[in-house]
Amino acid sequence: MSSKRILALSSTTMALVSLLFALQAAAQSPLGDYNPVTDARLVNPEDGNWLSYRGNLEGWGYSPLEQIDASNIAELEPVWTFSTGVTGGHEAPPIVNDGVMFVTTPGNLVYALDAASGDLIWRYQHDLPESYIAFHRTNRGVALYGDKVYMATLDARVVALDAASGDKIWDVSVQDNSFGYYMTIAPLAIDGKIMVGTSGGELGIRGFVVALDAESGDELWRTYTVPGPGQPGNESWPGESWRTGGAAVWVPGHYDADLGLAYFGTGNPGPWIGDQRPGDNLYTNSVLALDVSDGAIRAHHQYHWNGSWDWDEVSTPILMPVERAGRRFDALVHPGRNGYLWTLERQANRIGFVDAEPYVYQDAFTGIDPETGRPSYDPEHKPTTGNSTAFCPSLWGGKDWPPAAYNPQTGLVYIPANENHCGVIEGREVTYMPGGAFTGARTQMTLREGSTHIGEIQAWDMNSGEEVWTQEFESHNWGGILTTAGNLIFSGGTSDRYFRAHDASDGEELWRFRTNSGIIGVPSSYAVDGRQYIAVQAGWGVDAAGMTARIDQQRGTRTFVPQGGVIWVFALPD
Repeated sequence: MSSKRILALSSTTMALVSLLFALQAAAQSPLGDYNPVTDARLVNPEDGNWLSYRGNLEGWGYSPLEQIDASNIAELEPVWTFSTGVTGGHEAPPIVNDGVMFVTTPGNLVYALDAASGDLIWRYQHDLPESYIAFHRTNRGVALYGDKVYMATLDARVVALDAASGDKIWDVSVQDNSFGYYMTIAPLAIDGKIMVGTSGGELGIRGFVVALDAESGDELWRTYTVPGPGQPGNESWPGESWRTGGAAVWVPGHYDADLGLAYFGTGNPGPWIGDQRPGDNLYTNSVLALDVSDGAIRAHHQYHWNGSWDWDEVSTPILMPVERAGRRFDALVHPGRNGYLWTLERQANRIGFVDAEPYVYQDAFTGIDPETGRPSYDPEHKPTTGNSTAFCPSLWGGKDWPPAAYNPQTGLVYIPANENHCGVIEGREVTYMPGGAFTGARTQMTLREGSTHIGEIQAWDMNSGEEVWTQEFESHNWGGILTTAGNLIFSGGTSDRYFRAHDASDGEELWRFRTNSGIIGVPSSYAVDGRQYIAVQAGWGVDAAGMTARIDQQRGTRTFVPQGGVIWVFALPD
């Protein structure tokens, strides 16, 4: 046989062997047969998957899995970890589709991992410009839709990746980062659209929510959260102040499939001090109901008007049922940064006020109109230009962005709250400079005299409007909450680096595990081959670290929280 024929046979054999190995690897890989994420799956997710930011589009933060419960939680143990190789605040939840986990980190990295073993499938790193502008260099996670993975970026772009390979499909700019627009939000995906909002409320931006076509990245609609001339609400802004009005949107929206409405929370006005822009300043510090088909604002509720405290109300309300006086209705439940727990009623073209109760100490409001929900203010505690004004809670509010959760079995809402912290804002004149800070404020944090704790987890029965139990922590609490059908809640959030499980009915701590860093990541739960997992990212930073420093100043302490991102995954012994 000739040498050429031998070489030809060898090449053919090698090709066949390579093909065999490739087919075997594909069969073993969770991405060998990737299950596309459809509207139907997002609206009614399978129990073992965690397909969106809060597990379902109503924002419950609830897993129907019950393998892990109070009877066996003491056996919960770490089964794999994965170092992200990144420092800074890791805030994104692990998103899981049929055994494949997708996680983002600060700096706009995306990891696809085998959710059962932690093995790396692919990694994508967004190419950020050297001089990009972003006050909060974090990311809150991906959205899954069809066969793609979507991420919003710090340079105000949206990237679509092939879920199986991590290859970039499209990359679209939604605004000019040099003017202070950047994005930390996890997209909301539904109805063939990828919806994102912008950060930059401290940089003189004009907030918006934009919807992009999931396949092409083409812009389908854009809704500004600060109305321009000729739009309803523009009269609430003096002169040209609407152009730099803020109202950033940087926490994922929730979706009502029956009404076809997406709900988004909005942030503070710019500049911070209200007497520099007299008026209600719509739609800052509000919840907006947007028609997903065209982006039209169908309804809104403003939690506080002419905001002057930096109390962003970007946390999207939980969409849940509430029963009052024998009447059951579709509610929006929002633990506000302004220190009040809001119950609203959602309808096709209306958001109605039901009630609001303070859940932490608050001294800026003197009352809330029982018909409209409009607060009245104590002028002694509303910051003004040229003065230093004290108020409670501080600018970090009763609850910042970390999400609350709702458990339909217990009927309770769980709030990661912070109590006993107050603040001082000195108002200053400020001139807008593109890409520059536009707060007009100097801030200080104080602690209430005699206070022994700051962080809390509160459980509220929204049918009765009453608090059921509270767990207190000496540290502040920046831990988003996961609740499960196993009658448990999971969260981190404290500077002692513990990840904890509590009894969802009475709040008793049942389990704790100390991780490498503080946890400000949002936990999730999923199942692979019948085994339930609890997953969370550790990685301290951003505002949680800033608040730690301010508390240390007041207490005369030195708190060290190591940095470094690690994905922690827990399960019962196999």
